[in-house]
Amino acid sequence: MNLTRSFQTWRQMRNTAAELNRLSQRELADLGLSRSDIPTVARQSVR
Repeated sequence: MNLTRSFQTWRQMRNTAAELNRLSQRELADLGLSRSDIPTVARQSVR
């Protein structure tokens, strides 16, 4: 069960990061983010 949960968590982080990476610099700035913030935001999205 733990392996399944880990995979789901990883997949959700990857999807979040992919969505954020599709945004332009301007759109990220409007959200108060930069490209370097994306991994952190993706990790926080699964908590």
